[in-house]
Amino acid sequence: MSDTPHRMHHDMGGQPAGPVSPSEHEIEPWEKRIEAILRCMQLRETPIVTVDELRRGIEELPTTLYDSLTYYERWIASLTNIVVEKGLLTRAEIEQRMAAIKAARAKEAA
Repeated sequence: MSDTPHRMHHDMGGQPAGPVSPSEHEIEPWEKRIEAILRCMQLRETPIVTVDELRRGIEELPTTLYDSLTYYERWIASLTNIVVEKGLLTRAEIEQRMAAIKAARAKEAA
């Protein structure tokens, strides 16, 4: 048995990886929206999702997906999985809505 605990892909603290290059960027409107959606889901008498559930959902993302997503994209992936897990929406409902949004945006751009 090893004295070193098993680390998951998201647990990078203390690992040699070179210097961190913080890159500040203007918060995009969609990032503000996802933050607002999360707060609306949390700040209820009975929360739809808790911060612990959000974190669990992020930590459970497959390594390749986790590494390919930005901070707020991980939130979206986690929230999507949680609402499906809780039976609030189905994947089909989410995919249908996403297709409708993409079609509307394509029409606006034309």
